[in-house]
Amino acid sequence: MGDFTVIFYSTTDGREPARDFLDSLDLKMKAKMVKTIAFLQDVGTAAREPYSEYIDDGIFELRAKVGSDISRIMYFFYAGGKIILTNGFIKKTQKAPKNEIYLAKKYREDYLKRAMKGELDND
Repeated sequence: MGDFTVIFYSTTDGREPARDFLDSLDLKMKAKMVKTIAFLQDVGTAAREPYSEYIDDGIFELRAKVGSDISRIMYFFYAGGKIILTNGFIKKTQKAPKNEIYLAKKYREDYLKRAMKGELDND
């Protein structure tokens, strides 16, 4: 284990939705999520519940909880041990919101397209 690298997905205009989400969290939740991201980087594909859950079509969610507050960051795996964090949200319902799953898939599609063209700095 440990051969994984966490990367924040960056839009073509330079925004990093998952990092923006992380930065918006209160101090305790941010600390918990940063610790969970470090755990994910250490164990990669071996991450399981309660820290990670497979959602759909290669998209996973990383989970952090402080008290009754629950945060999620969507991610996917890419060649070379890369873990791409796409977007995050505060969980308010039992299932991940469809719009957040859609966004994660859209960001992954964009990432893969740009990676194939050699447009990404982190490849």
